[in-house]
Amino acid sequence: MSSNKTTELENVVVRFSGDSGDGMQLTGTLFSNLSAILGNEISTFPDFPSEIRAPQGTLGGVSGFQVHLGAAKIYTPGDDADVLVAMNPAALKVNAKGVKKGGVLIFDEDSFRKSDMEKAGFKTENPFEELNLSETIQLIPAPLSSLTQSSLEGFEMDAKSILRSKNMFALGLICWLFNRPVDQAVHFLENKFAKKKSILEANIKVLTDGYNYGGNLHLSVNTYKIEKSHDVPQGKYTSINGNKATAWGLIAASKKAGLELFLGSYPITPATDIMQELALRKDLGVKVIQAEDEIAGITTALGASFAGALAATSTSGPGLALKSEAIGLAVMAELPVVIVDVMRGGPSTGLPTKTEQTDLLQALYGRNGESPAVVIAASTPADSFHYAFMASKIALEHMTPVILLTDAFIGNGTSLWKLPKLAELPEIKPNKAQPGMEGLNVTARNEETKARYWSIPGIEGFNHRNGGLEKDYTTGAISTDPMNHQKMVDTRQAKVDYISNVIPELVVEGDASADLLVIGWGTTHGHLMTAVNALNKKGKKVALANFNYINPLPKNTEEIIKRYKKVIVCELNNGQFATYLRSKVPGEYLQYNKVQGQPFTVSELESHFETIL
Repeated sequence: MSSNKTTELENVVVRFSGDSGDGMQLTGTLFSNLSAILGNEISTFPDFPSEIRAPQGTLGGVSGFQVHLGAAKIYTPGDDADVLVAMNPAALKVNAKGVKKGGVLIFDEDSFRKSDMEKAGFKTENPFEELNLSETIQLIPAPLSSLTQSSLEGFEMDAKSILRSKNMFALGLICWLFNRPVDQAVHFLENKFAKKKSILEANIKVLTDGYNYGGNLHLSVNTYKIEKSHDVPQGKYTSINGNKATAWGLIAASKKAGLELFLGSYPITPATDIMQELALRKDLGVKVIQAEDEIAGITTALGASFAGALAATSTSGPGLALKSEAIGLAVMAELPVVIVDVMRGGPSTGLPTKTEQTDLLQALYGRNGESPAVVIAASTPADSFHYAFMASKIALEHMTPVILLTDAFIGNGTSLWKLPKLAELPEIKPNKAQPGMEGLNVTARNEETKARYWSIPGIEGFNHRNGGLEKDYTTGAISTDPMNHQKMVDTRQAKVDYISNVIPELVVEGDASADLLVIGWGTTHGHLMTAVNALNKKGKKVALANFNYINPLPKNTEEIIKRYKKVIVCELNNGQFATYLRSKVPGEYLQYNKVQGQPFTVSELESHFETIL
């Protein structure tokens, strides 16, 4: 037997990569869930093609899953990988530049035949020399395909199904490399394949054999250990992706508000998982309708809102465009509804599985007429729960549509999440009309917030009709009077503006005494925070302000921005938030923009900020 040394690491980045059918998303998810249960901080980045099944072995068909785990607080899935698992030459070629010098490459040597390398566009028979990898990283060849076939001898499975299990052999090997207990991974498999006993048994066998393979004579490499994180408060933790967190945030809000939750939606990548998760929750009283299109999705939600439910709809950029008229109807009818937009690459169908922040101006202004809506944005997979909850709270207490922006990066990605206790969540008090409210009718408003009372059908004395035509401020009857229209437009705007009084003030992170303020919003927070922290450690002062509340802006926005000599706005679009800020807080803003369907890297941000400094 070989004697292996265990090296303790503060954090590590592992990337699984192969064909779309190689199960890389499942492998990465199991490994990250396992790490979360062991108490590691995690951040993940699934990256897969939009084709259902691209030609096998081609560059366009490569699917990847990157996980960053650590013993201290981490904010991103990492830039380059410490360990790359490549199931074929195409996966190697796509990811070769993203492996750290001195890193480890585990590859399926059975898949590196001449024909495989030609498919991936290699010109020589030695892909490692061709990519200049031989001397910079540690190569670990493992015949994953043939080892999986040997492992499953005697199982009544066809050759194709047997090879489909090689991802479990790779997972077992990685569990050995990082001292992850394989029994926890078995537990996850038992939950996933509970109704498919033969597949479950095969996967457990291959997983265990992969783990044991690491410890035998075939492999003589260091193993790694990452301690449990001490940066997190005590409590129960799990790994959660942004879409599931969003769904659970809506459920929690419905319970705190004492209302039924209704979702009317149409499937669209990458938002569909929200609808699927809520459809499973009939046990919690959730009602879901898969509508025939995006328009029907939101209009069923508006009907549910009119009837007194917490109503929501989920979509992505193309669907938000289709819902725009009905969002305007929600503004005019003053009905609470939550619209979740999991942004993706565009325009049109664009890059359905990639990430961008390009729907911001559409969320702010993409409707006819003066049609103000609240816009907020989540920053991590885990805090998607909080912002879905807050979107619901704002909608119900201020009688307005609220657009919650997430994106493919955080919708599909995962992070460590502390399970909240319902009793500790903020109260939600819907602005309901109550029987016997003296002197109030269906047009009455809260004088302070300007939110009209929610007149749910069936309340005696509050019978009314609602719709998209302008209404008389006093009587609620249809009105075309010019001065009344002005008053109603102003009132609806004042209602949204008031919300700045109940949202948190903007917080400055990093070194608040710096001359340079970095501004981001939503999903870019982790990358910006990591870059800012790295520069501050080098003695280069940089501050960070990340926005989650966008319309209205936090009350102290102007006061904070005016403190700094230089301000740079970083976003995954061509400058939409910078444009919006210039209209609200006039001044000189530098910009750093990227529209490549990928998140920022910490290294590119750090380098750019240094040039400014």
